[in-house]
Amino acid sequence: MTDMDTALKEIMEIDGAVGVALVDHTSGMALGTVGGGKELDLTVAAAGNTDVVRAKLRAMEMLNISEKIEDILITLDSQYHMIRPLTSRSGKGLFLYLALRRDRANLAMARHQLKRIENDLDV
Repeated sequence: MTDMDTALKEIMEIDGAVGVALVDHTSGMALGTVGGGKELDLTVAAAGNTDVVRAKLRAMEMLNISEKIEDILITLDSQYHMIRPLTSRSGKGLFLYLALRRDRANLAMARHQLKRIENDLDV
């Protein structure tokens, strides 16, 4: 099992990573962040993407969809933004938010690596 700080640092090793945050979607607070900087304010991104997660969960409830969200992908001109809700019992209510440079990232590989890291994460 990997602790939060180690997992976030490992996520930043994914090709093209700009910043990563572990976020509580109940409060919108970032529990931990790595990267970001002038390009990306991760605390603002955490709060904003909390609204995305809540909206999707509400829509799924209204549609009576009982499946779990694996990830949410937002594609911008120059970036990919990935939101991955944690599936472990201890991670309930948390999600990983990862911003990637589109010109440097391999989306399929990034999704695979993020899933592997999430599976090892002990929150």
